Parts: sequence; structure tokens; C-alpha cells
Amino acid sequence: MKKTVFSLETGRDLLKKVPEGVASGTFITAFRFDLDLDGGSTDGIAVITEEGVFTFEGGLPVLSVMYGDCSELEFHQLIGACEMCAETENGPVVICRGTCSVKDVMAKNVRRITRFLHTGNYSSDEELDLYRVCPKCRKRLRPGMTVCVDCADRKSLYGRVLKMALPYKKYLITSIFLFFASFAVNLAGPYVNRLLVDGYIDSEKAKAAVAAGQSGSVFRGFILTIALMAILQILTYFITALRNLAVMGAGWRLIIDLRRLVFGKIEKMSVRTLSRRTSGALMRSVTWDTSMVERFITNDLPNVIQQSFLFVAVTVILVLKDPILALLVLAPVPVLLLFSGKISPYFRRMYGRQWEAGSRTGSVLHDIFSGIRVVKAYRTEKREEDRFDSAASEERDISVRNETVFNVIDPIFTFIVNIGSVLLLYYMGRQIMNGRMSLGEAAMFTSYASLIYGPISWLAQMPRMLTRTVTSLVKIFDIVDEREDVQDSADACDVDIRGNIEFDNVSFAYEDGGDVLKGISFSVKPGEMIGIVGRSGAGKSTLINLLMRLYDPDGGAIRVDGVDLRDVSQHSLRSQMGVVLQETHLFSGTVYENIAYASPGCTRDAVVTAAKAAGAHDFIVRLPDGYETVIGENGHTLSGGERQRVAIARALLHDPKILILDEATSSLDTKTEHGVQETLSELIADRTTIAIAHRLSTLRNASRLVVLDKGRLAEIGTHDELMKKGGIYYGLVMAQRQMSRIKK
Repeated sequence: MKKTVFSLETGRDLLKKVPEGVASGTFITAFRFDLDLDGGSTDGIAVITEEGVFTFEGGLPVLSVMYGDCSELEFHQLIGACEMCAETENGPVVICRGTCSVKDVMAKNVRRITRFLHTGNYSSDEELDLYRVCPKCRKRLRPGMTVCVDCADRKSLYGRVLKMALPYKKYLITSIFLFFASFAVNLAGPYVNRLLVDGYIDSEKAKAAVAAGQSGSVFRGFILTIALMAILQILTYFITALRNLAVMGAGWRLIIDLRRLVFGKIEKMSVRTLSRRTSGALMRSVTWDTSMVERFITNDLPNVIQQSFLFVAVTVILVLKDPILALLVLAPVPVLLLFSGKISPYFRRMYGRQWEAGSRTGSVLHDIFSGIRVVKAYRTEKREEDRFDSAASEERDISVRNETVFNVIDPIFTFIVNIGSVLLLYYMGRQIMNGRMSLGEAAMFTSYASLIYGPISWLAQMPRMLTRTVTSLVKIFDIVDEREDVQDSADACDVDIRGNIEFDNVSFAYEDGGDVLKGISFSVKPGEMIGIVGRSGAGKSTLINLLMRLYDPDGGAIRVDGVDLRDVSQHSLRSQMGVVLQETHLFSGTVYENIAYASPGCTRDAVVTAAKAAGAHDFIVRLPDGYETVIGENGHTLSGGERQRVAIARALLHDPKILILDEATSSLDTKTEHGVQETLSELIADRTTIAIAHRLSTLRNASRLVVLDKGRLAEIGTHDELMKKGGIYYGLVMAQRQMSRIKK
């Protein structure tokens, strides 16, 4: 099989520090480790080649392990440290050690080598997500991010938002029309102001008419001019209000589309992808970031367009009227542009830190609220209050620091703008004193200057505004564009499952560790009940997670009725599976709604039948409102056993082709469990069942038992066969029997 070699720039940089000729084989990559074998600090480099792993400390060779001399490489998570080990004929050998700062890279490189040993191919860095750095600036990406905020393509981001706004073009077209109407009114204002001053306030003709006894006509003209100014003001307010309503019509519809888009993508993410992000960050993206985009669409963008057109139009008018005056008014603009360009990167870092602090606060809140029972049980309210206060204080301090910086910078911008005002007043004063400019013209130019200083002031706000918006857009589209590591193939099909399951050399590892499953192979026939047995951490729950396709295996394949799960649509697969997990989750609502959740539109009789089969009907009818009793968030008003029975009823109502039971009866008392087991024995007669149970006695009637040990398939057979064998399963059963005797 052809080998694929991937060279990393970071790896090549590290290789330069290694003497030539001491590492044999084609170079693949290298990574740092920072502890020596005695636990002391060191500057170490592990070099991976096609033939083996070589370690160096201080540029000197320390150890070499050839793949041919070892059966397996393993990653071990220690207390505050980690290590890479090799299983050799002479026993385990520690290759290198490191602190937790290098565990991610070390674990993923162990996975890379393991895959090579099994398949002959190396995983790429993209597959392993090894170095989360920006390809442009080479800076490390922030946790949970796949895009660098500093290097994001802003034009593309704004273009995508505007493209999403196209369905609401009638609102946008209306707002543009109203904008030009408002624009015309604003430009007319200074000219009317000039007519008022030159025609009536400082007019020799008006004074002569009054002296000649024609004050009535002068007064009427004066009143009409004042009325015209008032009408222009009223039109401005009226048009602005209509324009704001039109923009808000598009903005609020857009924000719902954005929230639906982000939420839909989060729902499609695999568990592995979701684990990279905190709940606080995800909630902040759905709520806060979409609100920031809505604010940009409804408030910032219209103002930017208006101020930009106003700036250009007024500049043209001033240049045509008096080029020198236009030059004086625009003098601060180059300085502001230069200053804005210099501080924009700083603003991006400021708001990036503020966003992350806000997401940490949200995560702490979610963590405390979801575990409030544990908090109260251990009387740790004060500790959690301090934890939240610490997170909120950090967000407050960063926010205050950011606002302080802005409020220090804002007066500087204002001062620069005022320099142009001073120059303008000096120039117009000289022109008036020399008789080359009337008071009306001065009033008009002053009004136009005030119109142009509005856009200039907006220019001062632009770095802050754009940074805030871009940060939110990057966060939103970073989620939307996240590569789905569990997705339907291009030719994914819907299948009518019969229940034949095959695990073919399946291997799997989580993000921050070594392989949890290693080369698992076994098959299940339709209608069989397979019990998964093993010590804690053996990989039992991981096995069923792979069967549900919450993850895809790193190696090997899982097939249902001969079809690889990756070629079966996820909807088709999961719609024919029923699951009762160890961690029971109920939704806020009634008991009836929670059971019927598995089969929307089912009859009430079907819900009651499922509840009776799960042993839940008797306690449900004793509730205050029976099946219509509201059980609160995650069913907090029910006991653990009652919640589990509701979950079992939900799975039974689904009538699945494949039934998965992960400690489904762990919260039930012995009598209730016995009744539920009898019901389940009838239910599983014509369907394939995969069951994990803490009480091994509940699995003794299984068709076969699969025993896992340290991620490997250790034993497989019936209860009687494994008991006769006297292996791992026998030891587990005897240990439980001894514990039962001790309890009695």
C-alpha cells in the first residue's frame, strides 16, 4: 500500500535542531516534549519517521524505537503529565513525557503512528486537527475556532450577510428609496439656511423694503422660509422613522434566519466537534453574535451608507463652491484614516478577549444551573458564587478596559476633527471681513461643514463598530463552515434495517487521548441480544456511540445489513434505533410529551401502552395531573428511577429495529427491574438488541456476551461458556457475587 507522507512547517523547523543522520527513514513530522524520563524539565524533540520514533534532548539523541521492534505505541494520561510508550518484547518502554501543554499533540501523533501500523497510511494533519494555527499569520487559533479573527476576509463575510438579506429586498429597496429622500432633504437644509440669512436677516433689500413700508411682504417671505425649514425638519424625522421601520423589517427577519442557520448547524455537529466548543460559546453565538449582526444591519450599515453618500456629496459641493475651504474642512481626514488603520488590530484583539470572557461567563452559568442539585447537596453555593463572580469580574474588567481605551481615543479623534473647525472659522472670518463672503454663505458653508463632520465622526467610530461586527460574523460563520466529521456521503441511501450488525477491525480515539477501541471485530445476527461487558473505561459506551454514529471510527468499519454506516443516511439509521442511555434526559414539559417525543402524532393509547410496558404507568397516574403533569427541566420533579422508566417508555414507543440499552435499568429497584426485564425480554424477541448493564445477572440470558478489556475484544460467548472459561468475565461475575454477599 502506498504511503502518504505529510511534512509540517513546524516539524521542519524542529528538525533543523536535530543533528543530521541520527534519525533514519523518511521524515514525517516532529513535536516538542518538555519532561525528561525522571520528571525534570527539558527541551525535547520527538522525530517521527517511516521507520521509528527518535527523541532528542538539547540536540543530543536520547532514545530510538523502531516500529518493527514494538507491537504497539500507546498514549498515557498521567496526573498533570502524559507519556508516549511502546510495547516491546522486553516490556513497556517510555519514549517521552510531557506536561499537559503538549498532551494534545502527543496523543494525536500516537494516533497517527497507530493508524500507520494498522493500515500503512498516515493520517494528515487536517484529519487529526493537529496544529490549530492560522495559515496566513501562523498565530495559534483561539480555543474552538477554525478561523483567525485578524485574517478573516471581511468583504466575504459582509457579502454573505447581504446575500442572506436578499429575500427581504422589498424592505431594503424601500429603505434605499427613503434614504435618498432623506439625503435630498439634508442637502437642501443649508441652502434654505442661506436664503434665510442673506434674504431676510442680513439683507439690505429686506431692510429697504421695511423702510419703504413694505414690511408685510418681507415678513411673509420670512415666515415662509422659516416654515420651509420646519417642513424640512419634519420630513427628515418622518422619512427617518419610515426608513428605520423598513430596515428593521429586514433586520429582524435576517436575525431569525441567522439563528436558525447557526442552531441547525450546531444540531448537525458530531459529538466530537461539539466537545471542542463550550456551551457558553455556542449559546453566545446563537444569541449575542446574531444580535450584533442584526444591529449592524438595522443601525450601523444604514448609517454607514448615509454618511458615506453625504460625505461624497457635501465634499463635491464644497469643492465646487470653494476649493480652499473644502481643503481646510477635509484636512483631518488623512490623519483620522492613518490613526484608524493603526488602532484597528488593537481593537480586534480587545473585542476578541471580551468575547471569550463573555463566553466563559456563559459556560460557568450553564455549568452551575445544570448541576444545581449537586451544588446544593454539597453546600457549595458560596464557592460557585465566587466562581461566577470571578468569571463575571474578568468580563467586567476587560469590558471596562476596552471602554476606557475607547473613551481615551475618542477625544483624540474629536480634537483632530476640531482642528478642521478652527481652520474653517478662521478662513470664513477672513473672507467675511474682506467682503468676499456673505453671512448667508458662511451659514451655508458652516451647515455643510457640520454635515461633513458627521461622517468624519462616524469614521472615528468605524474601527470599534466594524471590529465588533466582524468578531461576531467570524464566530457565526466559523460554526456554519465547520467541517462535519460525521456527515452523509454523497450517495448515502435509506435502508430498511433487518438488524444484521458487523464490527470490522474498528478502532477509535477521542480528541485528547489514545485509542479507546482497538481492532474490535464481531458480528450480530438479526434478533440477537448482545451484552457488552467490561470494566469501567473499557470502551463499552464508546462502542454503542459508534453504532449510533455519534462518531465515525478512526479505523475499520461498522456495517448494518452489509452496508457501511457511512453510506447510510443518518436520519434513516437513527429513525430505526431506540436508545435508553445511562444519563437519562427529559425535556421540560409534560410526562405525555416526553414519552410521545419518540413518535410525534402517535395515539394516546400507544403512549399508555408503552408506559405500562416500561413499568411507568402506575406512578404516572398517581401524579397530580397524571400524564399531563409538568415535570420541569430534565424531569427534576421525578426520582431517578421514574425518569429512567419514562425514558424506557419513550424507546419502546419508538418500536425500533435496533434497541440500544446503556445501563437502562441502573436506577430501578430490584422488583421494578425484574418487571421491566420481563417486558424487555418480550420486546427484544424480534429485534436486534445491544445492552450494557452494571448488574451482570441481567445479561445472563443474552445470546452472546462481548467482553472488552482496555479497548480490545477479550472474550465472546454465552454466559455459561464464559463462566467455564474462567477468564475476565468470570472474574467480574465472582466479584459482583462477593459484593452482593457483603451487602447482605
